[in-house]
Amino acid sequence: MFCPQCGASNADSAVVCVQCGRNLQAAAPPVQPGYPAVPQVYVPNYLVFAILTTIFCCLPAGIPAIVYAAQVNGKLQAGDIAGAQAASKNAKLWCWIAAGAGIALFVVYGLLVTLGILSNMHR
Repeated sequence: MFCPQCGASNADSAVVCVQCGRNLQAAAPPVQPGYPAVPQVYVPNYLVFAILTTIFCCLPAGIPAIVYAAQVNGKLQAGDIAGAQAASKNAKLWCWIAAGAGIALFVVYGLLVTLGILSNMHR
């Protein structure tokens, strides 16, 4: 490996140049001022799932799902990865609660309609 400053030949495993003493390790890319270095971590926000379960399944359980889903991206941008993961987990939980409540309500409604039709057949 050659030193980028003085051009001296160094061993491939060398940390500093033997001639000028410059650090031969690759430096981290510079961070632009004003922007914190945030690791790129994918955390799903479940916003579409939250909106759909709110509209089609259960409004009261869908609202917390939307609130938690909306918090995920903001927490990621602030560098709060643990907070973003917790909000994502809560959004997913409330989405499934809303979906389950909607399905249960649909089944109960179907049973009541069926019982109503059957009760009118015997008259």
